[in-house]
Amino acid sequence: MTVLNSSDVGPLTVLVSSRAVLTLADDSLILTPATIVISPRTGKIITAVPSIMPASSFPPSATYVDHSPKILLPGLVDAHVHLNEPGRTEWEGFWTGTRAAASGGVTTVVDMPLNAIPPTTTVANFEVKLAASRGKCWVDVGFYGGVIPGNAHELKPLVEAGVRGFKGFLIESGVDEFPAVSSKDVALAMETLKDSPTTLMFHAEMIPPITNSVGDAVLHSDPPLAPTGDLTSYHTFLESRPPSFETCAVEEILALAPIAPDLQLHIVHLSATQCIPLLREARARGVKVTAETCFHYLGLAAEEIGEGDTRHKCCPPIREEKNRDGLWEELVAGEDQSCIKTVVSDHSPCTPELKLLPGHLASTTAASSTTRPQMTHADSGIDVRPPSEDKNVKAAKAARTDDTATAAAAARGDFFAAWGGISSVGLGLPILHTKALLRRSQSQAAPSIVDMVRLCSQATAAQVGLSHRKGGLRAGMDADVCVFDESEAWTFTQGDMRWKNRCSPWEGHEFVGRVRETWLRGHKVFDLGGVAGDGDGVGFVCGKPLGETITEKRVY
Repeated sequence: MTVLNSSDVGPLTVLVSSRAVLTLADDSLILTPATIVISPRTGKIITAVPSIMPASSFPPSATYVDHSPKILLPGLVDAHVHLNEPGRTEWEGFWTGTRAAASGGVTTVVDMPLNAIPPTTTVANFEVKLAASRGKCWVDVGFYGGVIPGNAHELKPLVEAGVRGFKGFLIESGVDEFPAVSSKDVALAMETLKDSPTTLMFHAEMIPPITNSVGDAVLHSDPPLAPTGDLTSYHTFLESRPPSFETCAVEEILALAPIAPDLQLHIVHLSATQCIPLLREARARGVKVTAETCFHYLGLAAEEIGEGDTRHKCCPPIREEKNRDGLWEELVAGEDQSCIKTVVSDHSPCTPELKLLPGHLASTTAASSTTRPQMTHADSGIDVRPPSEDKNVKAAKAARTDDTATAAAAARGDFFAAWGGISSVGLGLPILHTKALLRRSQSQAAPSIVDMVRLCSQATAAQVGLSHRKGGLRAGMDADVCVFDESEAWTFTQGDMRWKNRCSPWEGHEFVGRVRETWLRGHKVFDLGGVAGDGDGVGFVCGKPLGETITEKRVY
């Protein structure tokens, strides 16, 4: 058989391997030898054959690369990333965040609506974000809109403008420009979007009500009692954010679901396994609700977190090992049964200063270039205001003084005052693969490489309405390819961090499995160890960013 060159697709690139995960016509996935024929001109896969075809089958002008025994995977779709630009670009930006994604085989990220200033809560704000992204994206980028009090009239225009879905918080987000929504706000958003092709997503934590009824007053009730114990102890922080925060919020969302029975609902970064029975029961009743979990909830456990190691702070929190095991068990429960359909990074970085790292960690963390002072935030459900000159505050926090530097030093390692968020975009595949190998060695259930493609590529693409072009290796799809060496052992260091601020709880972790190449729409954009084409970092071989912003209107 000879595959002829065609004038409408131009020169061909042919990637072959003894192992690849292809998508079949019925959307099932298969691990098989494969030949993937790509048109760099159109950026599309021409054909994906479940066998290895020799180079002689193609014109001499074709680029033919045999990656055996490495695995060819569809580029990952990370459907939960905070890029923070504009407004907080010192935390993260399009240039650095998408480079980090590309280095880990992620070819599409979907940007969350908050932490940038302005947030993506209006069409005008969305246009500001799009302008800030131009010429800076190393992978393709989609966008979510935000649901906040008073912006219901902006939701349908944002659908028309091409956002992939919407996110709202049922607890304070930590930034003033993105306030939490009440039950009335959620109901209005559901009513507004009930006939739209979109997904309505929730940060599902609520402070449990102080009465038996769950209503809007819960958002204004007194916060929990002050934490009992050392604020540098992770156990103290974990106790302050119990599973009831998550179950309360999930119950509230499910109670409102009948308002929009055809609207897809989604729980972001599910942490507490106590939510799983609630979601399963709702799905059995026909409620259109799914959930995602994150690489850090699957790879880290509370028992492993050291004193004051605020790199691990996130909300909802990383819970105990037993809870982690429950998340893994739900992942392998089967596509029809499991309520957890996707795994994402929730890459939510900040500057190292805002992490308030203790001295032994701060000294090894690359410093940020910014001198912006510590920001006020309330992401712990209790008073986490930074040091103040108010005498009453000083009396309550005797270790702190009115000197900002001294106060910040006193707060180092304080899990309640530190900003919450984990940096990990582009690291998901090694995390999952390594932990799955460990679990199988201990006779515990773990997803296969095919399952990982479903969870991190196929299903995440479907979640944001991009299944027609992203998340699979088959004819007609974008030629997004990840070349994965499942046997390479390596240790993650600061030098491997390509996000803006080199601060992550994954530093020092040993992994098995590493992304060697990343191809975006038919062009190799990353080659581990390759000579950089832009003079700015090893491996980025394409010379300039080739990523596009995805603003096509969602149709399903």
